[in-house]
Amino acid sequence: MSSQDSSNRRTSRLQASLPFRPIFDRLLRMVREDLSHAYAYHQPKCLLLAPIVGLVTGLAITGIVVVLLNWLWPAVLSIYLDHHWTIVPGLVLGSVLAGLIMQKLTPDPNEHSTEEVIRSYHEHGGRMDLCSFFPKISAAIATVGSGGSAALEGPSIYGGGAIGSGLWNKLRRFPLSDRERRIMLICGAAAGMSAVFRAPLTGIVFALEMPFLDEMAYEALAPSLIASVVAFVTLSVFLGAKPLFGFHSVGSYTRADIYWSALLGLLIGLIALLFVIAFRRVRSFAVRARLPHWVKMGIGGLLTGLCGLAFLRLYPGRLTPLGPNYEAVGMILNQHHATAELLSFAALKLGATMATLGTGGVSAMFVPLFLTGGTLGTAFAQAIAHSANPGLYAAVGMAAFLSAGYKTPLAAVVFVAEATGGHAFIVPALIAAAVAYAVSGYASASREQRLREDSLAI
Repeated sequence: MSSQDSSNRRTSRLQASLPFRPIFDRLLRMVREDLSHAYAYHQPKCLLLAPIVGLVTGLAITGIVVVLLNWLWPAVLSIYLDHHWTIVPGLVLGSVLAGLIMQKLTPDPNEHSTEEVIRSYHEHGGRMDLCSFFPKISAAIATVGSGGSAALEGPSIYGGGAIGSGLWNKLRRFPLSDRERRIMLICGAAAGMSAVFRAPLTGIVFALEMPFLDEMAYEALAPSLIASVVAFVTLSVFLGAKPLFGFHSVGSYTRADIYWSALLGLLIGLIALLFVIAFRRVRSFAVRARLPHWVKMGIGGLLTGLCGLAFLRLYPGRLTPLGPNYEAVGMILNQHHATAELLSFAALKLGATMATLGTGGVSAMFVPLFLTGGTLGTAFAQAIAHSANPGLYAAVGMAAFLSAGYKTPLAAVVFVAEATGGHAFIVPALIAAAVAYAVSGYASASREQRLREDSLAI
């Protein structure tokens, strides 16, 4: 066959295919448009970095948990319970130490923990400086380890947020836009929350709800999911995956329990509203006060110590409203206490929390609100509902106080389910959380949370 014949045949085949070329081009254009729309807001860089953020955060939080919960606080608590006279000087010393660290080694001693993460999200494009990372973590350990009424969620959320935001600042291969940095900030905060409470779903939901009073930061959902799971698995390798606050659960609830739960949500919503307003006033007064930061915190340590001492004088035993209070959660849930003791504990726990954090203590109040809600719920079950299932009302109270105090109703219910193992209580907890959220309005323990529309207007 001649070369001319071969060329003619190729030309004939090309001409025969030409009628289908416009159809092929049209289909290709449609596929490109669909893919462009599907990935218009896709952040592949964030998805690639999220596992690293989860791993680093999980390792960091594991270290904090071991230092505080396994070493420092058990030893301090044992001394306090055996020698009550050491409570006040111990808390003053720890608070003064934390105040000096914040005053001398950080740019702004009033900026830390959850508040710094939220402000960074809204005002600084998600940027956080790692230079103050170790001083702020050290101050948090001093605050909580000496018996301040706070727990590990403050340093965990701050630590995760700082890792997510600041880890890539010096890596030129991974430059982040402001939007990507905000996503990584929330991603790290979710990982920190997930690890410290061994509750990955809670970490995701809380971090997404945290910046806003009325919305969620949905753009960080996928990276937060990945980072939370990785952080949870990382900590579980060293410390196990058992829920922190497991208690005896039942598989059912009655129609009367639903009504009582709504009433409990109403009461706790009002209590949380009053507490939040008072806390915000105390915090504003402390920030404006013209005293050295360590003096302010020393006063807070004194008042916190007096709250703990007063309760132990009234009700000698192992229960105390001081420190991270993980052991107190189990005591409230699984041991019987008189209603008067429960109400006294709740009042002094809120007072100690206001004294610790209102004067500048370096942490947050997730566990104090959670524990106070459980205490009030148990007292409600005993004195008003006369229920044979106080665990139900403890779970409902926990969800209600978290929902009202932090404006995170979904995270509150999820946390109760994950951290306590009380999955059977979800429906009553949802009802109470919704009622408490509505009753308390937009009053939040966090002064940095904003309405979504206000944030977008900035």
